[in-house]
Amino acid sequence: MPDPIQNPLYYLDNFQQVVDWVGAHHRDLLTDAECGFLDGFAGLPVAARALLVRMVMRKGDLFRVKKLAYAEIGCPLAAAAPLVERGWVNDQPMLDARQLCGLLTKHELMLHLGPKFAQPCPTKAGMLASLQAQDLAPARFAAWCPTSDDVVLRLEVDAFCERLRLMFFGNAHQDWSEFVLADLGIYRYEKVAFSPGSRVFGTRQDVDDYLHLQRCRERLAGNEPLAAVLAQLPLQAHGNAWVEARRQRLQFRLAMQYERSAELATALRLHSGNGHPLARLRAVRVLERMGEVQSAFDLASQAQAMPQDEAEAQQLMRVLPRLSRKLGQAWQGATPLATPPRIDLTLPAPSAASSVEHVVRDHLSTALAPVYYVENGLLNALFCLLCWDAVYAAVPGAFFHPFHAAPADLHQPDFYARRESLFEACLARLDTPHYRECILRTYREKEGVQSSFLAWGVLGAALVEQALDCLPAAHLKVIFRRLLRDIANNRSGFPDLIQFWPAQRRYRMIEVKGPGDRLQDNQRRWLDYFSRQDIPVTVAYVQWSEPP
Repeated sequence: MPDPIQNPLYYLDNFQQVVDWVGAHHRDLLTDAECGFLDGFAGLPVAARALLVRMVMRKGDLFRVKKLAYAEIGCPLAAAAPLVERGWVNDQPMLDARQLCGLLTKHELMLHLGPKFAQPCPTKAGMLASLQAQDLAPARFAAWCPTSDDVVLRLEVDAFCERLRLMFFGNAHQDWSEFVLADLGIYRYEKVAFSPGSRVFGTRQDVDDYLHLQRCRERLAGNEPLAAVLAQLPLQAHGNAWVEARRQRLQFRLAMQYERSAELATALRLHSGNGHPLARLRAVRVLERMGEVQSAFDLASQAQAMPQDEAEAQQLMRVLPRLSRKLGQAWQGATPLATPPRIDLTLPAPSAASSVEHVVRDHLSTALAPVYYVENGLLNALFCLLCWDAVYAAVPGAFFHPFHAAPADLHQPDFYARRESLFEACLARLDTPHYRECILRTYREKEGVQSSFLAWGVLGAALVEQALDCLPAAHLKVIFRRLLRDIANNRSGFPDLIQFWPAQRRYRMIEVKGPGDRLQDNQRRWLDYFSRQDIPVTVAYVQWSEPP
């Protein structure tokens, strides 16, 4: 792949890759006009294509020609001519006052429109308000600024290019920078073979619905009235699992906003009809806030009989006793979580550049028993290095573009089930002497590859080798099995530190809590599991010997 530093048209090559990819994998989801764009794009002059892509990759859809100066393109007006001819760019757009103020500086507004301001306006916001108060009709740039020699272009295919990007990546958060980072070698991704049928959107309506949800999300983030967002939010389950998961997340977020606004009836309605993992528990809490204690207790009891995951079960252990007391009933509680051993430390306060975890690490570490600050990095990494072939297996729909750090279904309930035989084969290696070489070989081959399980900055070959020397295979196996039960919740919550005694081939994990800090729920669940599996773990509670 060409080095973007040496290739001034790297961005055009990247865009062409998306055009070709969508044409090959998603052509049936496009209109005839959109297919015409894909087919006609490569036939345009290089300068025209480059200018279009430069505009696509910049913010907004309005551009001043003087701001489109690129050495590899040359004259932007000449480059724009074929785009204007095709209707992909408009060189005479109508602009309202807000759009005009977005294009001009305060000085330029005064220079070109000074007489329109009845009184001096110290800010651009004041200038905009003055223009809007006059209810001026939209006009072309030349009519607004007759003395300017500049030209404004509007990108007319911006929405379609957003659709292209979505169909390629399958999400709204990855963008064109992925190509550049990959070209520069900053990001490397696992190469997974997949068929043209491996795609996240099955129909054009799936894409339309995802884009609609994205607009709703932006409106909610922009603090638009909740009722206006709710009116646009689909409340029926979507047939596409990928789109449905996004719809559920947005519905949950909207319901939480209604909770904060104390509009509890609406919040309850949104939570009750939502399959989001946290929605049922929030519905219990909303019912309690509404004074519907019996209904809250009944829903919580129903959830306790069949919890969605360990996280929900843990929360219900807090909620049900409280609801029982409010109803005047005795509570027969479940077995409490195990309490791990603890050590209490009084240490000098850290400097501003340090942390409590680093202070404890340095205090406990010795030449014969070194301590490392690994948090979630080490055990997740060992799991992925052992099970790489299963995690990155070409399961249909799991990978659909070249920039996946993890399978698209990583957090779905059936993630393990769809790969059960592969994972079992990987875990079976822990029953043989060969697992160590398997992990180290994968480390050497995959070092630097982007993975949701691997924080390469935390790891090093020496740390991995020392961990394999000291962590028994049996311990790794039970840890990995719990991780696979619920990857979404169990990838976090591991203890901060790990200490090794290489000569004795043993270890212990250490969770660190500074003054006033408490164990989080996911940490409590892991500590409980470690204690029940006889895995060595302790909690270090720290007090400072003097005020920090």
